[in-house]
Amino acid sequence: MTTEEKYVAAAYLVVLLVILIYVVIMAAKLTRLGRDVSELTELAREKKRTAEEGTAEQPVKPAPKQVKVG
Repeated sequence: MTTEEKYVAAAYLVVLLVILIYVVIMAAKLTRLGRDVSELTELAREKKRTAEEGTAEQPVKPAPKQVKVG
């Protein structure tokens, strides 16, 4: 194997490693995002369930408006 071939092989290896690292990072982010979406969905369902139970007994008061100061 010539020196040029070694450099080309090394360049391909570096590119392959960069792509592999990118894919691993994106997979981790996708997993975390999926977990967050599941958690938010469950919180929304719980809030809806609580609101439906509240309407049977008493109306649920809307949350107060938040005002930014500064």
